[in-house]
Amino acid sequence: MSVRQLFSIIESPLHPDFSALYKRLNIEESKFSSMRKAIAALKTQTPDLVVAEFMYGYGNNYAGVNVCNLDVFLYSLQKYSASSRIIVLVEKREYQYVEKLAALFPLHAVLQYPVREQDIEPCLLGPSESGG
Repeated sequence: MSVRQLFSIIESPLHPDFSALYKRLNIEESKFSSMRKAIAALKTQTPDLVVAEFMYGYGNNYAGVNVCNLDVFLYSLQKYSASSRIIVLVEKREYQYVEKLAALFPLHAVLQYPVREQDIEPCLLGPSESGG
């Protein structure tokens, strides 16, 4: 089984640490504390998977152009690695806004907090690994 690359974009304390799970599934994790750092990494790394938190813009920082914190990264991801699977983690109160992001980008999975290993593991497995 080949090693897959995963970008873990951790912007809040809510983001669970699944490092042990990733290692067990032979997934190499790169952790980023900001979208800016993750975007910079796209120039040298192409992730198979991205796990990131969704934070709705509420019009404050995103000026109506962007839906949330993930927009700019996902536009960059399309340029460098369009086949990457995006797994979005979201708080219950913001779940209703994820559909706006899904209208712009293909999302592999949307998981509502609290997210446990058994919730994310099926999303990490490829078709041959999950039996599908």
